[in-house]
Amino acid sequence: MTARNVAVIGGGAAGMLAAVFAAKAGDRVTVFEKNQKIGRKLYITGKGRCNLTNNCDAKTVIENTPTNGRFLYSALNRFSPADTIAFFEENGLPVKTERGKRVFPVSDKAADVVDTLLRAAKKAGCRIIHDRVSDIIIKDGSIKGLVAAGRSLEFDKIIVACGGKSYPLTGSTGDGYSFAKKAGHTVTPLRASLVPLETEESIDKEMNGLLLKNISVTVTDTKNNNKRIYTDQGELQFMSYGVSGAVVLSASAHLREMERGRYKLVIDLKPALSEEKLEARLLRELASRNKESLFQLMRSLLPAEMIKCFISAAGLSASKSCSELTREERRRITALLKRFTLTIKGTRPVEEAIVTSGGVSVKEIDPKTMQSRLVKGLYFAGEVIDTDSYTGGFNLQCAFSTGVLAGEN
Repeated sequence: MTARNVAVIGGGAAGMLAAVFAAKAGDRVTVFEKNQKIGRKLYITGKGRCNLTNNCDAKTVIENTPTNGRFLYSALNRFSPADTIAFFEENGLPVKTERGKRVFPVSDKAADVVDTLLRAAKKAGCRIIHDRVSDIIIKDGSIKGLVAAGRSLEFDKIIVACGGKSYPLTGSTGDGYSFAKKAGHTVTPLRASLVPLETEESIDKEMNGLLLKNISVTVTDTKNNNKRIYTDQGELQFMSYGVSGAVVLSASAHLREMERGRYKLVIDLKPALSEEKLEARLLRELASRNKESLFQLMRSLLPAEMIKCFISAAGLSASKSCSELTREERRRITALLKRFTLTIKGTRPVEEAIVTSGGVSVKEIDPKTMQSRLVKGLYFAGEVIDTDSYTGGFNLQCAFSTGVLAGEN
């Protein structure tokens, strides 16, 4: 069979796997990456450590993909999390599994993941050009080529894998949606997912940047009888606009119908203690600090940066003596430690999101090949497709799986 000329637009997770597997299938592959380095977004994932995948089965990935997860059935069964782990280890990158079955490189360096992808692509014979693709060329319902750096270049097949609109500094500026629209594809509304949240309550300056570890959060829907829609335990960070951190990013993926004031974020500042045990501890602290102020008492229970805001939220005075606290006030403090509540105003802009929700409609892509149902020779992979998952390595796994399927086909 004559080798085909294949162009991959985008040198990220999906694009690099697509390139490697297309080259292994015997195609001549050229990757177009507008940044001077491939995998710019990979460098910032997992706090610079890169959460490659989740050590689970395909079914679990689908269950953790709330938007069009079933569309990924063929891709995930072709290239599962186990295949991702094997791919990186076979290409010289040892990996490890941590809490929540999250998989990271043993080195804890995202740069090593990028280097591994680049090494695998070069080994497979892929050519990488650092130019921006400005247009794709379609004639008679088929791909004919693309335009890069002002030149028209002929290609038999094109894989669009240039990401969404989140983190534009990494190169995800929405180019893929423009290519899709030119081909006649529907692009569903774009919104932020895995994104920090803005709150109605103003965050005290002293709390800005404060990181809380080992707290738990619950999101409730006030429009649906305060139904719990998400709960998790981990890290939360206060920001000038509201809250961020791992548990907040995960929670944001569940806020599908955002309305100002609809959702409440309830923070349990002491998840290891029941309310009864926490009250007993408070009584012990009060007995030993009888002559101290409430502010001094709270130093044994909270970070200093949070005490002023907490006491204010409890409707108390920081200078109040511990000996003056009434039973009702003690219970108010205990309840607030277990249910420090913020009202969600909205999400931060999509440009600050880890993942873009929305994208090329899955109804117009063949799930068994990732080929467009509208234009022959046009394929899609990764975040540009209308799928998005929760945190924990699931989004990268979906990028790898759709990239492999597109590349092989």
